[in-house]
Amino acid sequence: MNAAASKVNNERGSQTLEWLGIAAVVVIVVGVISQAFAGDTGIGDAIKSKFEEFIESIG
Repeated sequence: MNAAASKVNNERGSQTLEWLGIAAVVVIVVGVISQAFAGDTGIGDAIKSKFEEFIESIG
């Protein structure tokens, strides 16, 4: 039983790593979106047009 308890106690900093991972994903998504609206790349234009199509389909 002590071995199992020590493994659980050993995961103390895992939540911090999860939050850092989420923050990294958010930063990457914001970077991709900002490049999409800059109009410098082909993929940026594709993302921008998909956003425009989505917005037009809503309203």
